[in-house]
Amino acid sequence: MKLVFPGGEHAPVELTEGARSLGSGSDCSIVLKGEGVVARHCEVVVAAGNASIRPLDAQAPTVLNGRQVTAATPIKDGDLLVLGRVGVSVVGERKPAAAPAAKNEPVDDRTRVRTALPRYLLRGVSGATLGKTFAVTDNAVIGRQPDCDIPIPAEEVSRHHARLKVTPDGVLVEDMGSANGTYINDKRTQSGLLKPGEELRLDTVRFLLITPGMDARQQSAGPRSEPEAKAAKGGSNGAMIAIGVVVAAVVLGAILHFAGVF
Repeated sequence: MKLVFPGGEHAPVELTEGARSLGSGSDCSIVLKGEGVVARHCEVVVAAGNASIRPLDAQAPTVLNGRQVTAATPIKDGDLLVLGRVGVSVVGERKPAAAPAAKNEPVDDRTRVRTALPRYLLRGVSGATLGKTFAVTDNAVIGRQPDCDIPIPAEEVSRHHARLKVTPDGVLVEDMGSANGTYINDKRTQSGLLKPGEELRLDTVRFLLITPGMDARQQSAGPRSEPEAKAAKGGSNGAMIAIGVVVAAVVLGAILHFAGVF
C-alpha cells in the first residue's frame, strides 16, 4: 500500500510496518508544504498489514472520504484523504492487468481520484469544541450522537441537532427538532443561511464558519455577543448626547452674545 499525491506535493510513499507522521514540520516522516497543513498534521500507522490514520492536531482537519476523522481510523485501497488543502489517495497492491483488448490498446487499471477539498470549516469558539476545527460536508449532521458527521459531546446539544448543506454562498443550516434551538448570529432559526465569518450556536456551543482561504483577522472577527452589542450601542448613544450638549451650549452662547448679555 502507498500514498499518492495527485497535486504533486510529494512523491509517492510506500507504506511499511510502523508509524509515519505527515505535516509541514521538518521532523515529520513525510514533509508536506501545502495550504492548511500544520507542523504535525496526522500519522499513518501500519500494523500486521492493516493501515490506519490518526489526527495529531485537533485544529487541523484530517478528512477521510468526505468525513473528518477525530481518532485512529482504518484506511484502505481507493480511500481519499484531505489534509488541509492537500489531497492524498491510498493505493493498494494492484493485480496484474488482464490481457489487452483486441485493438492492443494498453490497459490502465489505476483509479483516477478527483481531489475533493472542503469548501467550509466550522471552528469551535466555546465549550467542548473550543479550538477544534471541523470540515463541513454536504448533508452533514451535527449532534451529540457519535454517529453524527460532526459529533459534539455536550449535554445541551440534541442527539441529531441540525443538518448542514453546502451552497456556493455559505452553509444552509436546518434545525432537526432540537430541544434547545439552533441560532445564526444569536437569532433562532429553523432554516437559515450561515455565511463565512458568521456564528452558528447550538444552545451554548458556538462555532465560527470559515473558509481555508480566510486570513487570521477574518477568522477571529465573528459577530459580537448581545452584551457587547448593547455596550457598543450605549457608548455610541453616550457620544451623541455629549455632542448634542456641546452644540446646544455653543448656540446658547451665541444668542446671549448677540443679545448683549456678555
